[in-house]
Amino acid sequence: MSTAHSAFKYLGQHAIESLNLTVEHYQHNVTGATHYHLAAEDGQNVFLVALRTVPMDSTGVAHILEHTTLCGSEKYPVRDPFFMMIRRSLNTFMNAFTSSDWTAYPFATENRKDFQNLLQVYMDAVFFPLLDPLDFAQEGHRFEFEEMENPNSPLTYKGVVFNEMKGAMSSPVSTLWEVLSRELYPTNTYHYNSGGEPEEIPKLTHQQLVEFHQNHYHPSNSVFMTYGDISALEHQTQFETLALHRFTESVEQVHVGLEQRFSTPKVIEEAYALDEEDIEGKTHIVLGWLLGQNQDPLEVLKGHLLGAVLLDNSNSPLRKVLEECDLAAAPSPLCGFEESNKEMAFVVGVEGSEPEHAQAIEQLILDTLEQIARDGVEQHQVEAMLHQLELSQREVGGDSYPYGLGLILHALPGALHDGDPIALLDTDKALLALESQIKDPNFIPGLVKSWLLDNPHRVRLTLKPDTELSAQKAQHEKTR
Repeated sequence: MSTAHSAFKYLGQHAIESLNLTVEHYQHNVTGATHYHLAAEDGQNVFLVALRTVPMDSTGVAHILEHTTLCGSEKYPVRDPFFMMIRRSLNTFMNAFTSSDWTAYPFATENRKDFQNLLQVYMDAVFFPLLDPLDFAQEGHRFEFEEMENPNSPLTYKGVVFNEMKGAMSSPVSTLWEVLSRELYPTNTYHYNSGGEPEEIPKLTHQQLVEFHQNHYHPSNSVFMTYGDISALEHQTQFETLALHRFTESVEQVHVGLEQRFSTPKVIEEAYALDEEDIEGKTHIVLGWLLGQNQDPLEVLKGHLLGAVLLDNSNSPLRKVLEECDLAAAPSPLCGFEESNKEMAFVVGVEGSEPEHAQAIEQLILDTLEQIARDGVEQHQVEAMLHQLELSQREVGGDSYPYGLGLILHALPGALHDGDPIALLDTDKALLALESQIKDPNFIPGLVKSWLLDNPHRVRLTLKPDTELSAQKAQHEKTR
């Protein structure tokens, strides 16, 4: 049994032979913060603290808080401790991310002294940031004169996150995903743009930012994950000394609620800004389905397998139909299975079409799914896709992340959504179950039927270009 710090209780451990590591699970006695330690004979140690952040608007509060948190803290009240550390540290990775329902602060380094230095800066930044109003103005939004030296020139909005999201949301595919999420998830946090909509960001006040930190950045609402050859006891000693001892009680965790399900599919038509004369063949048409929760690794693997069998390559039955369809230029870049949210989604559709083809394309997709449910797919295709899936599950890494961080990010949804992060890493059992399930020729047809055809929680989204939208938005911003 592994040794825990006296402030933590040991909850158990699980060896994963295929990854050559042991996952140890602990909980902080006072706050209930969880700590998963991936003990491995690896000198590249990784730290990540994640907080459940569940914004209920599109002001980008979680994203702006992630930026502002790193602009100075109690112990390090300097202008930009984060960027100063980057210059002085031997880190192999250092960053922060805002996802749709969590914010994470990870780093990795091969040097133990460097690890301690970075840990001190990160723990102080996350739990005791200054959140200065001027930093909020810099990172979030502020007014500036169009001509900096001329106070008679018109005002404009500026801000790091404001500008970043203006850039991000100018991409049609980003807009497509945001609108589809908004429609698929009508009542919970995924309905909103966690990065921030440029029109909504200026509505956020500094007070709201501070309150969001108070409500979401409590250790009770956090998950600590570490990887490498520094022991869990050493990590916990630091966690307790640097931050946790100052919290004397636990608070209720923030959680994403389950979505209210549709009784009938929805049809939506929206516009996106396109600053080109020629708008022919610039429409996106997609169908999205809301699926079950992402807690059970077997269900997650089924989703990946279904996506691969239907859409992986030009021989896959659904992709083949979309590629050969003369009503559109190509399959949509959003096609596939999406597991990052608490309730997963499946998306299929086309780009390079016209709004009037929406009905025909929906019918083509549904007819193809009906045919697959009726006639099945070739067994060797399902086996080949499962083989690819097995390889991808065993080859954690890539994505330019250090190996240990890749593992942690893979397990994180389980830790945050009341699932089992260990099961998400140790997928051998689920893969064996899947291997036996696919022997039934009705396996894929059954999934197509129950997950897609008989599932009324479906949205058909037509996103068409509008050449005047940019100018309207710019005018609206000026007026405001």
